[in-house]
Amino acid sequence: MSDNASDEDTALGEEGVSGGSVRKGCDPLVLTQRSKLQQRRAKLNQQINRELRLRTGAENLYRATTNQKVKETVSLELSFVNSNLQLLKEELEELNSSMEVYQTDSEKVNVPMIPLGLKETKEIDMTIPLQDFISEHYGEDASLYMAEIKEFMDLRQAMRTPSRNGAGLELLMEYYNQLYFLDQRFFAPHKTLGVHFHWYDSLTGVPSFQRALAFEKGSVLFNIGALYTQIGARQDRSTMPGIHNAIDAFQRAAGAFLYLQENFSHAPSLDMSSPALSMLVRLMVAQVKKCLYTSKSSVSDVYSLVLQAMSVPLLKDYVPFSWISVVQVKTQHFRALAHYYTAIALCDCTGELKALMQVHTRPPDRLCLQEPEDRLRLGKAHLRKAIIRHEEALRLHGVCKMLRKMDILQEVLSYGHTRSLEKYSDIDQEDDFCEIAEAPEIQSHTHQKPDIQPPDFSLVRITDIFHRLGPLSVFSARNRWVGRHVCLIREETGLGLTLRGDSPVLVAGVLPGGCAAEAGLREGDYIVTVNGSDCKWAEHAEVVRALKSCSERGVELDVITLHSHEVHTWNIIPECM
Repeated sequence: MSDNASDEDTALGEEGVSGGSVRKGCDPLVLTQRSKLQQRRAKLNQQINRELRLRTGAENLYRATTNQKVKETVSLELSFVNSNLQLLKEELEELNSSMEVYQTDSEKVNVPMIPLGLKETKEIDMTIPLQDFISEHYGEDASLYMAEIKEFMDLRQAMRTPSRNGAGLELLMEYYNQLYFLDQRFFAPHKTLGVHFHWYDSLTGVPSFQRALAFEKGSVLFNIGALYTQIGARQDRSTMPGIHNAIDAFQRAAGAFLYLQENFSHAPSLDMSSPALSMLVRLMVAQVKKCLYTSKSSVSDVYSLVLQAMSVPLLKDYVPFSWISVVQVKTQHFRALAHYYTAIALCDCTGELKALMQVHTRPPDRLCLQEPEDRLRLGKAHLRKAIIRHEEALRLHGVCKMLRKMDILQEVLSYGHTRSLEKYSDIDQEDDFCEIAEAPEIQSHTHQKPDIQPPDFSLVRITDIFHRLGPLSVFSARNRWVGRHVCLIREETGLGLTLRGDSPVLVAGVLPGGCAAEAGLREGDYIVTVNGSDCKWAEHAEVVRALKSCSERGVELDVITLHSHEVHTWNIIPECM
């Protein structure tokens, strides 16, 4: 990791803590290692999208034409396009395998974690669709809401490049929370806004688009989980605070992916499919267990489950080969460590006899652990298994081109292998003619199960950007209403109406024959302005005070009537006017 990347994390981290605005993404022109990676990934996504469009057009032409020469030309073009696509996807896979960019700068050797790159999205302009909806549905002058529209568009632009720290997470969560309000304000049940949300698959770069806002929300939630994986991989796990931070980040990443799996279905991209999300949850749990210093055999077993999840038919050709290789290497490596530490306990008599008997999946054959010689024989058997597992891990490491570039992983594996060989050499005796013992497998013991932390969006408090449109209970895309302008002139008996509630105030009753009834007010109307002053958010007492202070010429009201009015329950005593 370069110094630039480290500086970026530190500086942006301080900004996020200071309480300043989180509506600021990373500067794409700052050439850190991570930003270079994201920029290259974005360009590859665009190139893959272009090649896919060319292929679709060529395939349509091939099916439509009957001219044999045209078919031959198109067939040749298709072969070029498919070749380009394959090269681009291989280059993208190599980028997704660049795990070392996200690792810690600590000098202490650690097995690298697997982070996930962010999904890229196209820049979109929602100005005209939002303006049209404000004019048509809310009946207001859309030009008065340009500041709100710009604020929302700036927020979306910023969340495309979140910083890799708490401020970046707050930025994504703030945008996710704003999408709830956007959904309520502008997305009617049976009508779309006409905006297409384009997102690229995080691993393959294949583009997907939908007009459903759920796709936008799901993609942002995916990026929240992905950003947690990058933060977790970045921690210095040679210190206790770094270990705790890594555990928390991977638990929250697992929670985000699990929440996405349980609440969003029919995703158009493979990275958000149920099998892929299930695999990511297992991967995060495995990385949590690695940080917990749990039993090595337990870590090996959980990575074995990850490997099974990666091998399902839908994912076996989708998951990067480097990821599969890392999981295979870790499965072998941690199983080797389990055998090594068991051997140390047996050979050096450092473990209690009862514990040593329970560590195996079955009792050792024809061995009595109370006898020092039998303990030594079993220890040597475990060392042999450890050496075999270490050698398999090194073999798998050598097969993968991307892993060969990771010197830190090579160092970890070589150190474990050398240590096991040296220990075996220390206790091996040339005149030992005893029958070679067979070491049983190590039992997986762990007393600490990793908690999966679901995302808590309430931690990032926001204000609805379009709150001036009025309270959501009434002024939403799901409600329809008609507006009227009325003028009330106070009589000796009063205005002849009863009000109830707040924001907006409801006309709870109209006195027959009173001035309110004659002006056309009806029970169930909502008061939105009094003498031209907006009172959609006004409290009950404010509206009452404004009506009581009306002049002899009366008071002018703008009211609305919902088409499907529902009686609201209010905890406020009605007041007659």
